[in-house]
Amino acid sequence: MKEDNPVKRRLPRPLLPLAVTALLAGIAYPAQAQPQPDTGHTLPADTRFYVEPHSDAAQQTLTDLRGHDLAGATAMAELASWPEAHWFTDGTPAQVERETRTLVHRASATGTVPVLVAYNIPGRDCSQYSSGGAQSDADYQAWIAAFARGIGRAKAVVVLEPDALANLPQDCSPTTDPTGTLTAGRLADLNYAVDALEQQPGTVVYLDAGNSHWQSVGAIAQRLLQAGVEHAQGFSLNVSNFFATDLADHYGTWVSNCLWFATKGPAYAHGHADWCASQYYSPSAPNDGLPGDSVNADDPSTWHWTDQWFQQNVGSQPADQLAHFVVDTSRNGQGAWTPPAGRYTGDPQIWCNPPGRGIGDRPTADTGVPLADAYLWIKTVGQSDGQCNRNIPGGTVDPEYGIVDPPAGTWWPEQALTLVHNAVPALTFAPGRR
Repeated sequence: MKEDNPVKRRLPRPLLPLAVTALLAGIAYPAQAQPQPDTGHTLPADTRFYVEPHSDAAQQTLTDLRGHDLAGATAMAELASWPEAHWFTDGTPAQVERETRTLVHRASATGTVPVLVAYNIPGRDCSQYSSGGAQSDADYQAWIAAFARGIGRAKAVVVLEPDALANLPQDCSPTTDPTGTLTAGRLADLNYAVDALEQQPGTVVYLDAGNSHWQSVGAIAQRLLQAGVEHAQGFSLNVSNFFATDLADHYGTWVSNCLWFATKGPAYAHGHADWCASQYYSPSAPNDGLPGDSVNADDPSTWHWTDQWFQQNVGSQPADQLAHFVVDTSRNGQGAWTPPAGRYTGDPQIWCNPPGRGIGDRPTADTGVPLADAYLWIKTVGQSDGQCNRNIPGGTVDPEYGIVDPPAGTWWPEQALTLVHNAVPALTFAPGRR
């Protein structure tokens, strides 16, 4: 991939402190605002999300200024002006309670709402790039209880355990969970977490549901129900992935309607989320083998067949009777990556540090989509997905970059700059942050 190479401009040393002040003024610490009234478990359209003053991007701004790279510093300062989620991935219960309380108090002082990601489920990521998590179900439940105590009565958005449902232990390998015990424990842990977090009066919880190119609508709806989504605000989509926002909105609306169909719909449908049409198949399509006569997950022009099934079987239900969702738009401005034909014989890992991607829609709770509560930057922009090798046997170097990628969660300045330069729409400073 051709890397961005911003022109470096040298600043006289006496001007460096002034440049730091100019670039970081108004973005290092969010502007003061009056706290919003307590409206319960809702996410108003005018919600302002918390901006971390010591983010990776803010630190990179200073690094670039010290290196006399004004173009790079400006790009990173623009990135640092926007709110991103804060991930909690480990630590003792005492540590996570203290760290969570500190963060929500900082946000409350600025009249903003923090986005928190709880990512510590046992057996996380099938022991792959982002492996880790609590050592047992009991340890996890103690950790999540402390996480909830740390939030207390403060306002917070919680994205609960990315990939934990879309990638259950039973999905990892034939030998990972032969008896189903681990999967049952996973579902119990998620139910516990939903209940513990939703007991906090200012917390809205979104149980992660993967993305539009993973589990079918009915499969993920069934898993969401098993994990307690009916007690949560809803679910999250596209976390750490790259699929376009409109695809996530479309898929999320189907999932919401499928949840209604299997719980509040006609009596014959109760418990049958598996009957829902999906991004892979719709009974309403002719399915006769002719072009366009069946649903194709990679061709949204065929998705009208699934729309038709839901219109016939669910109709138009009020938004307050349907589960809502949030979408991660941190890296989906260019959509998903399609590797050149014939380049890779195995799985090219399109989800793992794909080249040429860009930041997508800005964080907002005013999406214009009835069931989409917010577009959020959940994945930290510029952090690596892991040491991808495009499934080349014995390979450690990522052929798309010619290097060994940084470990998962590691700040990668070059990737951050690429994501900023390729942003759609073009990235600017957040309103009021320059």
